[in-house]
Parts: sequence; structure tokens; C-alpha cells
Amino acid sequence: MWSTASSSGNVTNLNAHAERFVRSVRDDCLNHIVPLGVSHLRHVLHEYLEHYHHERNHQGIGNRLIEPRAGPANDNAEVRRKQRLGGLLSFYERRAA
Repeated sequence: MWSTASSSGNVTNLNAHAERFVRSVRDDCLNHIVPLGVSHLRHVLHEYLEHYHHERNHQGIGNRLIEPRAGPANDNAEVRRKQRLGGLLSFYERRAA
């Protein structure tokens, strides 16, 4: 019934990374929302993943974004707060000129 698979030696840290990601999802999002069904949960997780990859700074990589989007070239533009999930997730970006 159950089978095991062997893996390379670099797998030891993968469990820690997976646990940290699950903790981030739970702490930042799921502890504050009661999903009302599978489609609602998928929507919430989709919004969180967009935020996680494109809008959230990560200390482990020097407070940078994982996948930054192209932003305005003007560093003097107005900074605006944007929100996801009704304000549960917030981030700041420069307004396009």
C-alpha cells in the first residue's frame, strides 16, 4: 500500500522550507479567514500566492521580492497602498507617472 522513494542528500532542508511556507500562509492569511468552500479557499490561496511572489519582501533574500513586476522608472512618484483580500494583505508601490 505505502511505498517509499529514495532522494538525494539535498532534501534535508526542503522540509524546513515547506513548513515555513505553510506557517506563512497560515499566519498571514488563513488564521484570519474562514473559507466558505473549496472555491473560496482556492481564491484566497491564489491571492496569497500573488502577494507572496510579487508584492511581499522576503528577509531571506535581502528584503527583495521573489518575482518583481516591472515598476515605474520614476523614483519620485507617489507611493500608494494597495490591498488584497479586503485589506488583510497590504503592500506599497509607486504610482505610474
